[in-house]
Amino acid sequence: MELYLMESSEATLPINSTHSNSSDQEAGVATERLAVASLLGLLTLSTAVMNAGVITAILTTRKLRLPANYLICSLAVTDFLVAILVMPLSILYIATATWNLGHMVCEVWLSVDMTCCTCSILHLCVIALDRYWAITKAVEYARKRTPRHAVTMVTIVWVASVFISSPPLFWRRRHHDVHECAIEHDQLGYSIYSTFGAFYIPMTVILILYYRIYTAAKSLYQKRGSSRHLSDSLNHFRVDLSTSDPGVELETLNSPDERNQMCSSRERKAARILGLILGAFIFCWLPFFIKELLMALKVLQPSQHLSDFLTWLGYMNSLINPLLYTSFNDDFKQAFKRLLQRREHT
Repeated sequence: MELYLMESSEATLPINSTHSNSSDQEAGVATERLAVASLLGLLTLSTAVMNAGVITAILTTRKLRLPANYLICSLAVTDFLVAILVMPLSILYIATATWNLGHMVCEVWLSVDMTCCTCSILHLCVIALDRYWAITKAVEYARKRTPRHAVTMVTIVWVASVFISSPPLFWRRRHHDVHECAIEHDQLGYSIYSTFGAFYIPMTVILILYYRIYTAAKSLYQKRGSSRHLSDSLNHFRVDLSTSDPGVELETLNSPDERNQMCSSRERKAARILGLILGAFIFCWLPFFIKELLMALKVLQPSQHLSDFLTWLGYMNSLINPLLYTSFNDDFKQAFKRLLQRREHT
């Protein structure tokens, strides 16, 4: 009888041990998902607050209501939409590891995701184009740089984004009990069209434009060191990259060495700003679009964790944009300070 009880307890031990290990693993996975969801929630909130701050600053500060800043405001609106419409559902999907909202919400979410992210990238392209024209055709472009012109550029960006992101709606078919919601890569032609239209072509244009902006700025600063006939161009350039008027500062310097030193300092500052803008954009989006293209070519099949990480790395560009495009401008800094002081008083 004792022998039977011993054998019975030994037989049930592995079962209890396996059940305990399974429970521990499930608890560990749940804790990990909760931690990831909390971190992503914090990033989402930060993105929404930062972009809302930019929008509010432009709308409430008369000094910031310039056509050039209309593009910045539109970019902030786009990134704000990413934060409130795209990121929260992504967090829910990652936290639950399954899609429980039905095929219709899935289609809408994917379409909004692709449209807003594409629109954000194309905004960076038109902002670069606006700055390029402002420095290379300063006097001529100053007359064209009107609110109507800015609205036209924004409209073109949104229309292009819709044309790039909407085609899958015409052939994508999902079952009503769908538990996965992800971009499909079964149409090679569209994958090439969308990745090049949404990223590779805009990236090439941005790189070319900012290289030309830097070389033009460098030439203007060098000429300004020995000439006094370029104030109009420099004043237009000041709005886009600098925080103070380089023409005025250079005119107060009498020594050629001091002028050259100031020019060199301005060139380094322009290079640093442009480097940060380009570096952040490429760092956030290039890995994602490389992955998308390789998946379409059937060369790569990444894990779900890697796909989620690269997707959120792209989303982070919506958090970085308001920091980069406003933090180097004194008018924005003062507007943010006033907003914070106003909130403290209330």
